[in-house]
Amino acid sequence: MPDKIEKRSLRILVAGGGVAGQALAFWLTRGGHQVTVVERFPALRAWGAQVDLRGQGIEAVERMGLLEAVRSRLVDEAGVAFVDSRGKPKATIMANTSGRGCQTLTSEYEIMRGDLVRILHQATRDDTEYVFGKSVDGFDQDADRVTAHFSDGTSDAYDLLIGADGQGSRTRRALLPEGFDPYWRAGIHMAYWFVPRIDSDSNIRDTYMVPGGRQIMRRSHNVTETQVYFVMREESAEASAIHRAPVEQQQRFWADRFQDAGWQTDRFIEGMETSPFFYSQEIAQVRIDHWSKGRVVLAGDAAHCASPYSGMGVSGGLVGAYVLAGEINRHADDLPTALANYDRVLRPFVDEIQGEVNPRILRLGLPMNKHAISAFQNATALACFFRVPDLVARFSKEDRGGDWQLPARADALAA
Repeated sequence: MPDKIEKRSLRILVAGGGVAGQALAFWLTRGGHQVTVVERFPALRAWGAQVDLRGQGIEAVERMGLLEAVRSRLVDEAGVAFVDSRGKPKATIMANTSGRGCQTLTSEYEIMRGDLVRILHQATRDDTEYVFGKSVDGFDQDADRVTAHFSDGTSDAYDLLIGADGQGSRTRRALLPEGFDPYWRAGIHMAYWFVPRIDSDSNIRDTYMVPGGRQIMRRSHNVTETQVYFVMREESAEASAIHRAPVEQQQRFWADRFQDAGWQTDRFIEGMETSPFFYSQEIAQVRIDHWSKGRVVLAGDAAHCASPYSGMGVSGGLVGAYVLAGEINRHADDLPTALANYDRVLRPFVDEIQGEVNPRILRLGLPMNKHAISAFQNATALACFFRVPDLVARFSKEDRGGDWQLPARADALAA
């Protein structure tokens, strides 16, 4: 574990206690700063579906000294199968565990979001002030400080406010011009939840394609639970609005859209009611020209959400937090330089991972009719027969994120 270093201490407020917020706390406290993390939920949000670490994200965790902790909590997902309505695999792409090249559709480092959050919290809770059940509702700033106004009616002044409050960031909304839309939308929507695991659920992720641009995924992360994902192509006001509706209304929407899908759909829909959580979202990226204004800066999904289809959402948050904290630690006496460097250094990486999301390729995985589904499955089966995915992964020189390299240690002093 990196040792703390002595230097000018800033008082920093982080809005959001997720992966990016806690990674910021990790590096900033090791830079000698006084960090407070406020999280609007009443407790640590240590839940959610399976996430993966790739490329530079794995290296960021390794530099934190937390890679062994992550390895101890990995989900055993051996590959991805494309199945028919009877659950019979038509093609299977296995994970690349060779230690060379890049990852395939499933990563060698698959972990439940809740486990990763708990690992980060364990590493930061002794040096960071965490405040739960409270959010930043607004702020004012001048040349010397930023004053945050909280949901409980109180206010306090800080040297810097970091908005790590997710894809729907309130901090970002306050920074951008009124009416500005930060989202690049793919016309795709997703919902996921847990159901009880049954004997036929294996450590291979099943992917079932349904006519109408729909897809169902099943993946199992422990001996008692299975994750269910419903995905669909739809560009309608109703689909975009449903994610802000009450959970019961969201569940009715998804049940109606998939009630004729076949396979194990009845089991999955029935399991919605007893799931420990349910989450519905539109697949979108956050694309904005500037990540900071004065003494307020954005991080993680609030700044540059790459979407689940990038495979780099969590890795992007970890890398972005590493770069931002590193620049603050190196330029604590010159925040404008720190924030400008953050944008300059990280932007090429963000452009790379966001550019991986190609709408045309996404649509191939969500065919509209049975003939297109058969063509996709046959082509994938042929590629797997000739071991094309395995060979491409093993001999690829770059993983997602390209050849962009992590800068020097985030707790290092400037030369």
